[in-house]
Amino acid sequence: MIRVFIGYSRSAPVASSVAALSINRRASQPVAITHLVLNQLAGIYTRPHHELQSTDFSFSRFLTPYLAGFDGWAIFMDDDMLVLDDIAKLWALRDERYAVQVVKHNHIPKEDVKFLGKAQTRYEKKNWSSVMLFNCAKCTALTPDYVNSATGLELHQFKWLGNDGLIGEIPHRWNHLADYDPHEKDVAIVHYTIGGPFYDDFKDCSYSKEWLDERQQMLHCDQSKGKKPARTGT
Repeated sequence: MIRVFIGYSRSAPVASSVAALSINRRASQPVAITHLVLNQLAGIYTRPHHELQSTDFSFSRFLTPYLAGFDGWAIFMDDDMLVLDDIAKLWALRDERYAVQVVKHNHIPKEDVKFLGKAQTRYEKKNWSSVMLFNCAKCTALTPDYVNSATGLELHQFKWLGNDGLIGEIPHRWNHLADYDPHEKDVAIVHYTIGGPFYDDFKDCSYSKEWLDERQQMLHCDQSKGKKPARTGT
């Protein structure tokens, strides 16, 4: 079973639903998807909201290994993403040498503000934590106590590992930054990190058509299937 944890934002709940659908439509193996909804983490995640926190799951994402029982592997991904390839291909990249595997972006944003007027921040390893392949048994430092008390940089810069050699790399196509990276066809996960078409201000962003098409698939209901055949004769 491929375990996937997706961030959940109260400001745009549709984003995590579309992300989940995009996984399920293309997956070739069974997938178990968990949305990191804050009210479902009451008593586990007690960290107060920080003024620089741009999403509800900025820090709760690091509870993924704990929620997986510190056993086996699990994928975390942001909600502002669209999966365009089989998630089993990402799952197949698991490497026991590492505690976590990520796309190692060298991302230095130029803007000061992103979606919903949130402040844009700059720090080493930015966006590395937006898609993480966790080797959960090697991430036991990420207890609820630690996640609730560590600084943002300690979490997002993987200070809890104590050794950057435990951070493995996955191909860039698994975390393509829309409107930062050059538009490409061979993209596995589109990441609308500055803002996606689920917000009016970004409805024309790169890969917006692909996301809107996916949302339409989510809303579509084929009423022709399952209907009883029309009666003929008497």
